[in-house]
Amino acid sequence: MSLTQDGLAAGRDRTALIEESILPTRASQRPIGMLGYAWIWVGIAVIIATYSLGATGIQGGFSLGTVALTILLANLAIGALMLLTADIGTEHGLSFAVYLRAPFGLYGTHLPAVSRGVVAAMWFGIQTYLGALALNGIGEYFLGFSNWFLWYALFAAVQVANTMLGIKSVERLASLAAPAIIAISAWMYFTLDGIAQTKGLNIWTFRAEGQASLIVLFIANMSFWSTMAIDIPNLTRFVETQTGTRSFFRRNRSIFLAQLVALPVTQAMIAGIGAVSFIATGNWNPVEVIQGDAQGIALLVLLVLVVLAQWSTNNSANLIPAALTFVNLAPRVINYRMAVIIAGVVGTLCFPWQILDNLFVFLGYYGAFLSAIGGIMVADYYVIRRRRLNVPALYDPEGQYRYGRGFNPAGLIAWVLAGAIAAWWSVYAFVIGFPLGFLLYLALMHGLVLSRYGQAELESRESDDYLAASVGVDWVHLCSGRFARIPCGSGNAGDREDL
Repeated sequence: MSLTQDGLAAGRDRTALIEESILPTRASQRPIGMLGYAWIWVGIAVIIATYSLGATGIQGGFSLGTVALTILLANLAIGALMLLTADIGTEHGLSFAVYLRAPFGLYGTHLPAVSRGVVAAMWFGIQTYLGALALNGIGEYFLGFSNWFLWYALFAAVQVANTMLGIKSVERLASLAAPAIIAISAWMYFTLDGIAQTKGLNIWTFRAEGQASLIVLFIANMSFWSTMAIDIPNLTRFVETQTGTRSFFRRNRSIFLAQLVALPVTQAMIAGIGAVSFIATGNWNPVEVIQGDAQGIALLVLLVLVVLAQWSTNNSANLIPAALTFVNLAPRVINYRMAVIIAGVVGTLCFPWQILDNLFVFLGYYGAFLSAIGGIMVADYYVIRRRRLNVPALYDPEGQYRYGRGFNPAGLIAWVLAGAIAAWWSVYAFVIGFPLGFLLYLALMHGLVLSRYGQAELESRESDDYLAASVGVDWVHLCSGRFARIPCGSGNAGDREDL
Protein backbone atom coordinates (compact mmCIF):
# COMPACT_ATOMS: atom_id res chain seq x y z
CA MET A 1 0.00 0.00 0.00
CA SER A 2 1.39 3.45 -0.87
CA LEU A 3 1.84 6.25 1.64
CA THR A 4 -1.08 8.14 0.11
CA GLN A 5 -3.31 5.10 0.33
CA ASP A 6 -2.23 4.57 3.92
CA GLY A 7 -3.15 8.15 4.71
CA LEU A 8 -6.59 7.76 3.17
CA ALA A 9 -7.15 4.51 5.02
CA ALA A 10 -6.36 6.25 8.31
CA GLY A 11 -9.66 8.08 8.21
CA ARG A 12 -11.51 4.76 8.51
CA ASP A 13 -9.23 3.44 11.29
CA ARG A 14 -11.21 4.33 14.41
CA THR A 15 -10.18 3.21 17.89
CA ALA A 16 -10.80 4.33 21.47
CA LEU A 17 -8.27 7.13 20.87
CA ILE A 18 -8.42 7.75 17.12
CA GLU A 19 -11.01 9.37 14.87
CA GLU A 20 -10.34 11.29 11.68
CA SER A 21 -11.38 14.73 12.95
CA ILE A 22 -9.01 14.62 15.96
CA LEU A 23 -5.93 13.42 14.08
CA PRO A 24 -3.17 16.02 13.56
CA THR A 25 -3.77 18.30 10.59
CA ARG A 26 -1.06 18.50 7.95
CA ALA A 27 0.21 21.81 6.61
CA SER A 28 -1.71 21.18 3.38
CA GLN A 29 -4.95 20.76 5.37
CA ARG A 30 -4.85 24.27 6.83
CA PRO A 31 -6.91 26.49 4.50
CA ILE A 32 -7.50 29.61 6.62
CA GLY A 33 -5.31 32.60 5.80
CA MET A 34 -4.37 35.56 7.96
CA LEU A 35 -7.31 37.73 6.90
CA GLY A 36 -9.81 34.87 7.05
CA TYR A 37 -8.71 34.04 10.60
CA ALA A 38 -8.98 37.71 11.60
CA TRP A 39 -12.55 37.84 10.21
CA ILE A 40 -13.41 34.80 12.31
CA TRP A 41 -12.24 36.65 15.41
CA VAL A 42 -14.22 39.77 14.57
CA GLY A 43 -17.28 37.54 14.52
CA ILE A 44 -16.29 35.75 17.73
CA ALA A 45 -15.76 39.02 19.61
CA VAL A 46 -19.24 40.39 18.90
CA ILE A 47 -21.26 38.95 21.77
CA ILE A 48 -24.25 40.77 23.23
CA ALA A 49 -23.00 40.09 26.75
CA THR A 50 -19.93 42.20 25.88
CA TYR A 51 -22.12 45.30 25.86
CA SER A 52 -22.66 44.88 29.60
CA LEU A 53 -18.89 44.93 30.26
CA GLY A 54 -18.65 48.47 28.93
CA ALA A 55 -21.71 49.59 30.87
CA THR A 56 -20.24 48.12 34.06
CA GLY A 57 -17.20 50.35 33.65
CA ILE A 58 -19.36 53.45 33.16
CA GLN A 59 -21.43 52.56 36.24
CA GLY A 60 -18.17 52.29 38.16
CA GLY A 61 -17.45 55.97 37.62
CA PHE A 62 -14.99 55.81 34.74
CA SER A 63 -15.06 57.80 31.51
CA LEU A 64 -15.83 56.20 28.16
CA GLY A 65 -12.22 56.59 27.04
CA THR A 66 -10.89 54.92 30.21
CA VAL A 67 -13.33 52.03 29.89
CA ALA A 68 -12.50 51.45 26.22
CA LEU A 69 -8.74 51.60 26.87
CA THR A 70 -8.98 49.20 29.82
CA ILE A 71 -10.94 46.69 27.78
CA LEU A 72 -8.52 47.06 24.86
CA LEU A 73 -5.51 46.38 27.11
CA ALA A 74 -7.22 43.44 28.84
CA ASN A 75 -7.90 41.83 25.49
CA LEU A 76 -4.36 42.49 24.32
CA ALA A 77 -3.18 40.62 27.40
CA ILE A 78 -5.47 37.65 26.86
CA GLY A 79 -4.63 37.73 23.14
CA ALA A 80 -0.95 37.40 24.01
CA LEU A 81 -1.71 34.36 26.17
CA MET A 82 -3.73 32.90 23.29
CA LEU A 83 -0.62 33.11 21.13
CA LEU A 84 1.15 30.75 23.52
CA THR A 85 -1.49 28.03 23.47
CA ALA A 86 -2.18 28.61 19.75
CA ASP A 87 1.26 27.20 18.88
CA ILE A 88 0.03 23.73 19.86
CA GLY A 89 -2.20 23.91 16.79
CA THR A 90 0.26 25.54 14.42
CA GLU A 91 3.24 23.37 15.41
CA HIS A 92 1.61 19.95 15.80
CA GLY A 93 -1.87 20.32 14.25
CA LEU A 94 -3.52 19.04 17.45
CA SER A 95 -6.94 19.77 18.89
CA PHE A 96 -7.32 20.99 22.47
CA ALA A 97 -8.75 17.78 23.92
CA VAL A 98 -6.12 15.55 22.30
CA TYR A 99 -3.30 17.74 23.57
CA LEU A 100 -4.68 17.49 27.11
CA ARG A 101 -3.82 13.78 26.99
CA ALA A 102 -0.23 14.87 27.66
CA PRO A 103 -0.71 16.82 30.93
CA PHE A 104 -3.79 14.92 32.16
CA GLY A 105 -3.38 11.39 30.76
CA LEU A 106 -5.15 9.47 28.02
CA TYR A 107 -8.33 9.20 30.09
CA GLY A 108 -7.75 12.03 32.54
CA THR A 109 -8.17 14.42 29.61
CA HIS A 110 -11.92 13.82 29.63
CA LEU A 111 -12.53 15.66 32.91
CA PRO A 112 -11.14 19.08 31.91
CA ALA A 113 -11.93 18.68 28.19
CA VAL A 114 -15.58 17.77 28.64
CA SER A 115 -16.00 20.56 31.21
CA ARG A 116 -14.89 22.99 28.50
CA GLY A 117 -17.07 21.24 25.92
CA VAL A 118 -20.19 21.53 28.06
CA VAL A 119 -19.51 25.23 28.71
CA ALA A 120 -19.07 25.77 24.96
CA ALA A 121 -22.38 24.00 24.30
CA MET A 122 -24.08 26.17 26.94
CA TRP A 123 -22.72 29.29 25.27
CA PHE A 124 -24.13 27.98 22.01
CA GLY A 125 -27.53 27.89 23.69
CA ILE A 126 -27.14 31.42 25.06
CA GLN A 127 -26.11 32.83 21.68
CA THR A 128 -28.87 30.93 19.89
CA TYR A 129 -31.47 32.25 22.31
CA LEU A 130 -30.35 35.86 21.71
CA GLY A 131 -30.37 35.31 17.96
CA ALA A 132 -33.82 33.72 18.17
CA LEU A 133 -35.19 36.79 19.92
CA ALA A 134 -33.88 38.92 17.05
CA LEU A 135 -35.39 36.58 14.46
CA ASN A 136 -38.67 36.70 16.33
CA GLY A 137 -38.52 40.49 16.20
CA ILE A 138 -38.08 40.34 12.43
CA GLY A 139 -40.96 37.89 12.07
CA GLU A 140 -43.21 39.90 14.36
CA TYR A 141 -42.61 43.21 12.58
CA PHE A 142 -42.65 42.03 8.98
CA LEU A 143 -44.85 38.92 9.13
CA GLY A 144 -47.06 39.54 12.14
CA PHE A 145 -45.88 36.18 13.51
CA SER A 146 -44.42 35.73 17.01
CA ASN A 147 -43.04 32.46 18.37
CA TRP A 148 -39.52 32.83 19.75
CA PHE A 149 -39.19 29.13 20.65
CA LEU A 150 -39.81 28.08 17.06
CA TRP A 151 -37.13 30.52 15.90
CA TYR A 152 -34.88 29.15 18.65
CA ALA A 153 -35.17 25.60 17.34
CA LEU A 154 -34.81 26.64 13.68
CA PHE A 155 -31.82 28.89 14.32
CA ALA A 156 -30.10 26.12 16.29
CA ALA A 157 -30.67 23.64 13.45
CA VAL A 158 -29.30 26.01 10.80
CA GLN A 159 -26.14 26.71 12.81
CA VAL A 160 -25.54 23.03 13.47
CA ALA A 161 -25.93 22.26 9.75
CA ASN A 162 -23.53 25.06 8.82
CA THR A 163 -20.87 23.89 11.29
CA MET A 164 -21.21 20.27 10.12
CA LEU A 165 -20.01 21.42 6.68
CA GLY A 166 -16.56 22.10 8.19
CA ILE A 167 -14.06 24.84 8.82
CA LYS A 168 -14.17 26.31 5.30
CA SER A 169 -17.90 26.91 5.66
CA VAL A 170 -17.25 28.63 8.99
CA GLU A 171 -14.61 30.86 7.39
CA ARG A 172 -16.92 31.81 4.49
CA LEU A 173 -19.66 32.87 6.90
CA ALA A 174 -17.16 34.91 8.93
CA SER A 175 -15.83 36.70 5.83
CA LEU A 176 -19.39 37.79 5.00
CA ALA A 177 -20.54 38.51 8.55
CA ALA A 178 -17.56 40.41 9.95
CA PRO A 179 -17.58 43.44 7.60
CA ALA A 180 -21.36 43.70 8.03
CA ILE A 181 -21.00 43.52 11.81
CA ILE A 182 -18.42 46.33 11.81
CA ALA A 183 -20.56 48.56 9.57
CA ILE A 184 -23.75 48.00 11.58
CA SER A 185 -21.88 48.54 14.86
CA ALA A 186 -20.63 51.91 13.61
CA TRP A 187 -24.23 52.84 12.72
CA MET A 188 -25.34 51.82 16.22
CA TYR A 189 -22.67 54.03 17.80
CA PHE A 190 -23.74 57.14 15.92
CA THR A 191 -27.41 56.42 16.59
CA LEU A 192 -26.79 56.14 20.33
CA ASP A 193 -24.54 59.21 20.33
CA GLY A 194 -27.39 61.11 18.68
CA ILE A 195 -29.78 60.00 21.45
CA ALA A 196 -27.28 61.21 24.06
CA GLN A 197 -26.90 64.59 22.36
CA THR A 198 -30.67 65.14 22.34
CA LYS A 199 -30.51 64.76 26.12
CA GLY A 200 -27.61 67.18 26.43
CA LEU A 201 -25.11 64.44 27.30
CA ASN A 202 -21.52 64.29 26.07
CA ILE A 203 -20.59 60.62 25.94
CA TRP A 204 -16.85 61.36 26.29
CA THR A 205 -17.08 63.55 29.40
CA PHE A 206 -19.94 61.73 31.17
CA ARG A 207 -19.02 60.34 34.60
CA ALA A 208 -21.29 58.29 36.85
CA GLU A 209 -20.97 58.42 40.63
CA GLY A 210 -19.88 54.81 41.13
CA GLN A 211 -16.53 53.81 42.58
CA ALA A 212 -15.39 50.56 41.01
CA SER A 213 -11.92 49.14 40.41
CA LEU A 214 -10.23 49.23 37.02
CA ILE A 215 -8.35 46.10 38.02
CA VAL A 216 -11.63 44.21 38.47
CA LEU A 217 -12.85 45.45 35.07
CA PHE A 218 -9.53 44.42 33.50
CA ILE A 219 -9.67 40.92 35.01
CA ALA A 220 -13.34 40.44 34.12
CA ASN A 221 -12.51 41.08 30.47
CA MET A 222 -9.64 38.59 30.60
CA SER A 223 -11.88 35.97 32.22
CA PHE A 224 -14.42 36.52 29.46
CA TRP A 225 -12.06 34.83 27.00
CA SER A 226 -10.55 32.18 29.29
CA THR A 227 -12.42 29.56 27.26
CA MET A 228 -10.84 30.48 23.95
CA ALA A 229 -7.45 31.06 25.57
CA ILE A 230 -7.20 27.35 26.31
CA ASP A 231 -8.88 25.69 23.35
CA ILE A 232 -7.65 27.97 20.59
CA PRO A 233 -5.63 25.06 19.03
CA ASN A 234 -9.01 23.84 17.75
CA LEU A 235 -8.89 26.77 15.32
CA THR A 236 -5.17 27.38 14.77
CA ARG A 237 -4.68 23.80 13.56
CA PHE A 238 -6.53 24.97 10.43
CA VAL A 239 -4.60 28.24 9.94
CA GLU A 240 -1.93 28.52 7.24
CA THR A 241 1.47 27.94 8.82
CA GLN A 242 4.95 28.83 7.61
CA THR A 243 6.83 25.59 8.04
CA GLY A 244 10.54 24.90 8.34
CA THR A 245 11.21 27.83 10.66
CA ARG A 246 12.03 27.84 14.36
CA SER A 247 10.94 31.46 14.67
CA PHE A 248 7.77 31.62 16.75
CA PHE A 249 6.77 34.85 14.99
CA ARG A 250 7.17 33.55 11.45
CA ARG A 251 5.54 30.22 12.21
CA ASN A 252 2.52 31.89 13.79
CA ARG A 253 2.39 35.01 11.63
CA SER A 254 -1.11 34.23 10.36
CA ILE A 255 -2.61 34.46 13.85
CA PHE A 256 -1.10 37.70 15.16
CA LEU A 257 -3.57 39.97 13.36
CA ALA A 258 -6.51 38.12 14.89
CA GLN A 259 -5.25 37.87 18.46
CA LEU A 260 -3.56 41.26 18.80
CA VAL A 261 -5.78 43.44 16.58
CA ALA A 262 -9.12 41.88 15.64
CA LEU A 263 -9.98 40.60 19.13
CA PRO A 264 -8.96 43.61 21.28
CA VAL A 265 -10.18 46.29 18.87
CA THR A 266 -13.54 44.60 18.20
CA GLN A 267 -14.08 43.81 21.88
CA ALA A 268 -13.30 47.40 22.89
CA MET A 269 -15.64 48.69 20.16
CA ILE A 270 -18.56 46.47 21.21
CA ALA A 271 -18.08 47.15 24.93
CA GLY A 272 -17.83 50.84 24.09
CA ILE A 273 -21.19 50.73 22.33
CA GLY A 274 -22.67 49.15 25.46
CA ALA A 275 -21.16 51.97 27.48
CA VAL A 276 -22.61 54.61 25.14
CA SER A 277 -25.99 52.92 25.32
CA PHE A 278 -25.91 53.09 29.11
CA ILE A 279 -24.87 56.76 29.07
CA ALA A 280 -27.62 57.69 26.63
CA THR A 281 -30.49 55.66 28.07
CA GLY A 282 -29.49 53.83 31.26
CA ASN A 283 -29.84 50.50 29.41
CA TRP A 284 -26.63 48.63 28.55
CA ASN A 285 -28.26 46.68 25.71
CA PRO A 286 -28.24 48.88 22.58
CA VAL A 287 -30.30 46.32 20.67
CA GLU A 288 -33.23 46.85 23.04
CA VAL A 289 -32.73 50.61 22.97
CA ILE A 290 -32.69 51.00 19.18
CA GLN A 291 -35.31 48.31 18.60
CA GLY A 292 -37.77 50.33 20.68
CA ASP A 293 -37.82 53.14 18.09
CA ALA A 294 -36.55 51.53 14.89
CA GLN A 295 -38.85 50.73 11.98
CA GLY A 296 -38.58 49.22 8.52
CA ILE A 297 -35.06 48.88 7.14
CA ALA A 298 -33.42 50.29 10.28
CA LEU A 299 -35.04 47.60 12.41
CA LEU A 300 -34.12 44.90 9.92
CA VAL A 301 -30.47 46.02 9.84
CA LEU A 302 -30.29 46.02 13.64
CA LEU A 303 -31.72 42.55 14.01
CA VAL A 304 -29.56 41.18 11.20
CA LEU A 305 -26.55 42.33 13.25
CA VAL A 306 -27.76 40.31 16.21
CA VAL A 307 -28.30 37.18 14.11
CA LEU A 308 -24.93 37.43 12.33
CA ALA A 309 -23.10 38.10 15.59
CA GLN A 310 -24.54 35.06 17.33
CA TRP A 311 -24.12 32.81 14.31
CA SER A 312 -20.51 33.70 13.56
CA THR A 313 -19.55 33.31 17.23
CA ASN A 314 -21.35 30.02 17.69
CA ASN A 315 -19.71 28.24 14.77
CA SER A 316 -16.08 28.80 15.68
CA ALA A 317 -16.12 29.55 19.41
CA ASN A 318 -18.78 27.13 20.64
CA LEU A 319 -19.87 24.34 18.31
CA ILE A 320 -16.44 23.33 16.98
CA PRO A 321 -14.74 23.24 20.43
CA ALA A 322 -17.66 21.37 21.98
CA ALA A 323 -17.83 18.89 19.10
CA LEU A 324 -14.12 18.05 19.22
CA THR A 325 -14.23 17.38 22.97
CA PHE A 326 -17.19 15.04 22.45
CA VAL A 327 -15.34 13.22 19.64
CA ASN A 328 -12.36 12.85 21.96
CA LEU A 329 -14.64 11.35 24.62
CA ALA A 330 -15.65 8.39 22.45
CA PRO A 331 -13.85 8.38 19.07
CA ARG A 332 -14.92 4.85 18.28
CA VAL A 333 -18.61 5.78 18.15
CA ILE A 334 -18.77 9.60 17.77
CA ASN A 335 -17.59 11.30 14.58
CA TYR A 336 -17.37 15.04 13.91
CA ARG A 337 -20.84 15.51 12.43
CA MET A 338 -22.49 13.50 15.18
CA ALA A 339 -20.56 15.48 17.80
CA VAL A 340 -21.77 18.79 16.34
CA ILE A 341 -25.35 17.54 16.68
CA ILE A 342 -24.72 16.46 20.28
CA ALA A 343 -23.26 19.88 21.09
CA GLY A 344 -26.26 21.56 19.50
CA VAL A 345 -28.73 19.44 21.47
CA VAL A 346 -26.91 19.98 24.79
CA GLY A 347 -26.73 23.72 24.22
CA THR A 348 -30.33 24.02 23.09
CA LEU A 349 -31.62 22.20 26.17
CA CYS A 350 -29.53 24.08 28.77
CA PHE A 351 -32.19 26.75 29.53
CA PRO A 352 -29.95 29.66 28.44
CA TRP A 353 -32.46 32.30 29.51
CA GLN A 354 -31.84 31.24 33.11
CA ILE A 355 -28.05 31.33 32.67
CA LEU A 356 -28.32 34.88 31.32
CA ASP A 357 -29.98 35.95 34.56
CA ASN A 358 -26.80 34.88 36.41
CA LEU A 359 -24.27 35.48 33.65
CA PHE A 360 -21.39 36.95 35.64
CA VAL A 361 -21.62 34.29 38.35
CA PHE A 362 -21.49 31.74 35.53
CA LEU A 363 -18.47 33.48 33.97
CA GLY A 364 -16.61 33.71 37.28
CA TYR A 365 -16.87 30.09 38.33
CA TYR A 366 -16.20 28.40 35.02
CA GLY A 367 -13.47 30.95 34.27
CA ALA A 368 -11.69 29.90 37.46
CA PHE A 369 -11.32 26.26 36.46
CA LEU A 370 -10.64 26.96 32.79
CA SER A 371 -7.91 29.50 33.60
CA ALA A 372 -6.17 26.81 35.67
CA ILE A 373 -6.19 24.54 32.59
CA GLY A 374 -4.51 27.34 30.64
CA GLY A 375 -1.68 27.59 33.18
CA ILE A 376 -1.18 23.82 33.10
CA MET A 377 -1.08 23.77 29.29
CA VAL A 378 1.57 26.51 29.08
CA ALA A 379 3.69 24.86 31.78
CA ASP A 380 3.44 21.47 30.11
CA TYR A 381 4.08 22.65 26.55
CA TYR A 382 6.86 25.17 27.09
CA VAL A 383 8.59 24.09 30.32
CA ILE A 384 8.13 20.33 30.66
CA ARG A 385 8.29 19.43 26.94
CA ARG A 386 9.90 22.55 25.38
CA ARG A 387 7.34 22.30 22.54
CA ARG A 388 8.57 18.78 21.67
CA LEU A 389 5.73 16.30 21.79
CA ASN A 390 5.54 12.58 21.21
CA VAL A 391 2.38 12.86 19.12
CA PRO A 392 2.05 9.14 18.26
CA ALA A 393 1.95 8.37 22.00
CA LEU A 394 -1.13 10.58 22.35
CA TYR A 395 -3.00 7.94 20.34
CA ASP A 396 -1.31 4.89 21.88
CA PRO A 397 -3.18 3.23 24.78
CA GLU A 398 0.11 1.86 26.12
CA GLY A 399 2.24 4.96 25.35
CA GLN A 400 4.05 7.37 27.63
CA TYR A 401 0.91 9.38 28.39
CA ARG A 402 -0.81 6.46 30.04
CA TYR A 403 0.80 7.38 33.41
CA GLY A 404 -1.22 5.54 36.08
CA ARG A 405 -4.11 3.76 34.32
CA GLY A 406 -4.54 6.68 31.96
CA PHE A 407 -4.53 9.47 34.56
CA ASN A 408 -1.76 11.95 35.33
CA PRO A 409 -2.11 12.89 39.02
CA ALA A 410 -0.04 16.05 38.60
CA GLY A 411 -2.40 17.56 36.04
CA LEU A 412 -5.60 16.58 37.81
CA ILE A 413 -4.50 17.69 41.29
CA ALA A 414 -3.13 20.98 39.98
CA TRP A 415 -6.36 21.63 38.08
CA VAL A 416 -8.69 20.94 41.00
CA LEU A 417 -6.63 22.89 43.55
CA ALA A 418 -5.90 25.91 41.35
CA GLY A 419 -9.47 26.01 40.04
CA ALA A 420 -11.00 25.78 43.51
CA ILE A 421 -8.79 28.51 44.93
CA ALA A 422 -9.52 30.76 41.94
CA ALA A 423 -13.26 30.08 42.29
CA TRP A 424 -13.11 31.12 45.97
CA TRP A 425 -11.99 34.57 44.78
CA SER A 426 -13.98 34.44 41.57
CA VAL A 427 -13.70 38.19 40.95
CA TYR A 428 -9.98 37.66 40.38
CA ALA A 429 -10.36 34.16 38.93
CA PHE A 430 -8.13 34.41 35.88
CA VAL A 431 -5.13 36.07 37.51
CA ILE A 432 -5.24 33.49 40.31
CA GLY A 433 -6.11 30.34 38.37
CA PHE A 434 -3.65 30.71 35.48
CA PRO A 435 -0.40 31.26 37.44
CA LEU A 436 -1.41 28.89 40.24
CA GLY A 437 -2.18 26.12 37.76
CA PHE A 438 1.18 26.78 36.09
CA LEU A 439 3.19 26.58 39.33
CA LEU A 440 1.31 23.68 40.92
CA TYR A 441 1.62 21.58 37.79
CA LEU A 442 5.38 22.10 37.55
CA ALA A 443 5.85 21.29 41.23
CA LEU A 444 3.70 18.17 41.07
CA MET A 445 5.22 16.92 37.82
CA HIS A 446 8.72 17.12 39.29
CA GLY A 447 7.60 15.78 42.66
CA LEU A 448 5.21 12.98 41.70
CA VAL A 449 5.43 12.08 38.02
CA LEU A 450 8.70 12.62 36.19
CA SER A 451 10.68 10.41 38.57
CA ARG A 452 8.23 7.53 38.04
CA TYR A 453 6.73 7.89 34.56
CA GLY A 454 8.54 10.77 32.92
CA GLN A 455 11.88 9.57 31.62
CA ALA A 456 10.46 9.79 28.09
CA GLU A 457 9.46 13.42 28.68
CA LEU A 458 12.97 14.31 29.87
CA GLU A 459 14.57 12.61 26.87
CA SER A 460 12.19 13.81 24.14
CA ARG A 461 12.35 17.50 25.04
CA GLU A 462 15.92 17.67 23.72
CA SER A 463 15.22 15.99 20.38
CA ASP A 464 14.01 17.59 17.16
CA ASP A 465 12.37 14.25 16.36
CA TYR A 466 9.40 15.53 18.37
CA LEU A 467 8.92 18.81 16.50
CA ALA A 468 6.73 19.17 13.40
CA ALA A 469 6.11 22.50 11.60
CA SER A 470 9.32 24.00 13.01
CA VAL A 471 11.41 21.46 11.13
CA GLY A 472 9.17 21.23 8.06
CA VAL A 473 7.39 17.94 8.72
CA ASP A 474 3.83 16.75 9.37
CA TRP A 475 2.59 14.11 11.78
CA VAL A 476 0.75 11.62 9.53
CA HIS A 477 -1.36 8.72 10.74
CA LEU A 478 -0.88 5.69 8.51
CA CYS A 479 -3.06 2.93 9.92
CA SER A 480 -3.45 0.74 13.01
CA GLY A 481 -2.13 3.50 15.25
CA ARG A 482 1.11 3.91 13.27
CA PHE A 483 2.42 7.44 12.59
CA ALA A 484 5.16 8.85 10.38
CA ARG A 485 6.85 12.24 10.12
CA ILE A 486 6.56 13.27 6.48
CA PRO A 487 8.07 16.40 4.89
CA CYS A 488 5.39 19.08 4.46
CA GLY A 489 3.88 18.97 1.00
CA SER A 490 4.63 15.29 0.43
CA GLY A 491 1.83 13.08 -0.88
CA ASN A 492 -1.88 13.72 -0.89
CA ALA A 493 -3.49 15.09 2.25
CA GLY A 494 -6.61 13.08 1.59
CA ASP A 495 -10.13 14.08 2.45
CA ARG A 496 -11.18 15.00 5.96
CA GLU A 497 -14.76 15.26 7.04
CA ASP A 498 -14.05 18.34 9.18
CA LEU A 499 -12.60 20.43 6.31
